[in-house]
Order: sequence, then C-alpha cells, then structure tokens
Amino acid sequence: MMRVEGRAYQELSPSYYGICTVGGMLSAGTIHLAITPLDVLKVNMQDFGGMMGDSIWVFLRFDRISLGISYGSGGVNPIKYNSITSGLNTLWKEQGPSALWRGWSGKLFGYGVQGGCKFGLYEYFKRIYSDVLVDQNRSVIFFVSSASAQVFADVALCPFEAVKVRVQTQPHFAKGLADGFPKLYATEGLSGFYKGLFPLWGRNLPFSMTMFSTFEHSIDFIYDNVIQKKKEDCSVAQQLGVTCLAGYAAGAFGTLISNPADNIVSSLYNKNAENVLQAVKNIGFANCLLGVFLFELHLWGLL
Repeated sequence: MMRVEGRAYQELSPSYYGICTVGGMLSAGTIHLAITPLDVLKVNMQDFGGMMGDSIWVFLRFDRISLGISYGSGGVNPIKYNSITSGLNTLWKEQGPSALWRGWSGKLFGYGVQGGCKFGLYEYFKRIYSDVLVDQNRSVIFFVSSASAQVFADVALCPFEAVKVRVQTQPHFAKGLADGFPKLYATEGLSGFYKGLFPLWGRNLPFSMTMFSTFEHSIDFIYDNVIQKKKEDCSVAQQLGVTCLAGYAAGAFGTLISNPADNIVSSLYNKNAENVLQAVKNIGFANCLLGVFLFELHLWGLL
C-alpha cells in the first residue's frame, strides 16, 4: 500500500505507538468499567457449582419463549437469573447496588493495561511483520500481528482478572485490587495469578485475530464500496463514522467466535476445576460452546 512519505514516517514513530497505547488504555479501561454490572452478572451466571449443586441452567429469553439450556452440573438458577434485567435486579435486591460494581478496579486497570498493550503492540507488530512477510496476504499479517500483541496483553491482564473474578463471585474474598492481590498471593502464590492464562489466550486470541482483521477489511470495504472515496478525501466526521461502524462489526464478529473459553476461565478462578480439561468435562464441551454463545448473542441484542 502506497503512503505519503510524511504520513508513513509519522505512523512508524515512537510517538505514534505511544498514542495508540494511551488510546487503547483509555478506551478499553473506560468501556470495561462502564459494563461492570453486566460482567458481574455474567461471572455469577458462570459460577458453576455455586448455586444449585447438580443442575446448571443458562436461561435466556427468545421473544416470549424462555429458552433453557441444561448444563449437567453446578451453576445457574433459571428462576433466579432468567434474564439480564431480572438478574441485575436480583443482585441489587440481595446484595445491594454496590454488588453490581464489584471488581470495577480490576476492569478499569486490568483491561486498561490490556488495551494499551493490545493496540500499541498491534501497530508495532504490524510494521515488523509487514517488513518480514512481504509477499504474504494482508490478512496473514493482521492475524499474526494481533495474535502476537494479544499474547503479551493477556499476560499483563491475567493477575487483574484473577482477582476481579474472585471479588465478583466471592463477596468475602476482598473488596478490590488493593487487598485482593496480597490475599491471592498469600493463599495460592504466584501461580494463582496465572491459573487462567491459557483459557484467556483461548478466548482472546481468536477474538483479537478476528477483530483486527475484520476491522481492517471493513475499513477498506466501506471506503472502497460505500463511500467510494479515499480516507484522505473524507471529512473528520466521515472518518469517525467509518471507524465506529468498522469497530462495531469487528467487535461483534470477534465476540461470537471467542467465548467458549470464558466459562472455563470462571470455572478455574472459582476453584470448580483444577485444570482446563476438568473444567471442560464438568461443563460439557457442547454446552461450553453453545451456552455462552447464546448469552453473548443476547448481550449484543441479537436474541
């Protein structure tokens, strides 16, 4: 792809990577902070073994039909959490409004650090791989760049996520990061912070690879086929609109394929399984794929 020399130099400068890093930190941290109540509900719905012993249900509404998915062992009470709205109301009534914001510091700082690493390193790796994989398809460069960035981003996120999930599902564990970090280290050692690293990679690597590739191709598609102008010829408002539309599409596609590992992460952190294989066995492979997939569809407003 041809670039104006001045612009190419600017995009490859340390200041450009710094801006991408700061932008990623602010956007990811604030967005994840804003959806903390939904995250609290989600991890409680995934707290296998903590509510009904031998019957797990994820209960979603499909128009006026209640869709129940039996999971096999441990999990969610379909009466208690029969929809997102009623689930939030239940948490509010039983544990108070502050319960909806448990783990907010882990969301803000953990995903802020992850976002900074992901977006900053993605641009850096994209430059590196573009120089090395000269004859490769652009999608390959997007895939390997995003995967490389996500590996480091999840290593940075994992300790925050470990404390956050425990704070959200175990009210007496800790109030937040300040007391959660030392308590987790004292009880489980350093390994406790990284118990869910492989499931995090399993969840976030497909998401990141799909998201960045979809975003890059969506940008090209919109400019070439919808607006039919070069980016440089568009107004700031048009460029922002294209970015937002491509970002939404990228997030939606990434979410739909990346979530089977999400249940596994919660199961490991809540000590309902000692390893990934046991977590998959307890949840059931098919249910691991289907249940959280439908939950995310509902969350995105597609069900």
